[in-house]
Amino acid sequence: MRILITNDDGIHAEGLAVLERIAAALSDDVTIVAPEYDQSGVAHSLSLNDPLRLREIGPKRFAVKGTPTDCVIMAVNKVMAQKPDLILSGVNRGHNLAEDVTYSGTIAAAMEGTLLGIPSIALSQGYPPGGREMTMWDCAEAHGPGLVRKILAEGIPEGILVNVNFPAVPPDQVKGVAVSVQGRRDQAVLKIEERHDGRHIPYYWIGFSRGKKPPAPGTDLAAMLEHKISVTPLRLDLTDEPTVTRYARALG
Repeated sequence: MRILITNDDGIHAEGLAVLERIAAALSDDVTIVAPEYDQSGVAHSLSLNDPLRLREIGPKRFAVKGTPTDCVIMAVNKVMAQKPDLILSGVNRGHNLAEDVTYSGTIAAAMEGTLLGIPSIALSQGYPPGGREMTMWDCAEAHGPGLVRKILAEGIPEGILVNVNFPAVPPDQVKGVAVSVQGRRDQAVLKIEERHDGRHIPYYWIGFSRGKKPPAPGTDLAAMLEHKISVTPLRLDLTDEPTVTRYARALG
């Protein structure tokens, strides 16, 4: 099995090294094509106004000056002699849950793979609140290979990608696997934080304001609170069929 791995945290990210070990447990034919720099939050963007720079930094290991989507396209069309059988994206530092999937470069790489007809799985590892440097990579590494095998054995339908999130607990504290729907936070409001530099010139950071309402049962958010691994199949087709029918009656 030929596996392509990528991420959005960059070629030197700790989570990519974890994903390499997960992939090595599944196959001895693994190619790494990842962004040269951190590309978190770029979603499914393409580099259309800048050239892509490809740098080989080791055997079957390449860095691309571009987005995660660029990396998948470069890997499939330039780097790999044969199309991969599987794309694994991650392991992201931090969850990709609920509306996060619309921003995530990790998810976007799996989306691009799915568009190209390649089974694709995105993997993300949570960390405790305020504890980014306490990311429990051993949770993803311990449970990742077996879970990916089970997903592949069951099959990934055409037009579907799989979003996997590992809870922020040690491997032996995981309470099982929850096949979840995409959740929705009660508040996920982007806010602008104004600050000032040494010359008192203002600059700005995007911040987040989260609500405290418990997540709905059966969602990816609820799975994390229950210390379960969340597995969420996501569709590329965003069409809302009931609304199509209703609009057709009103406007057709």
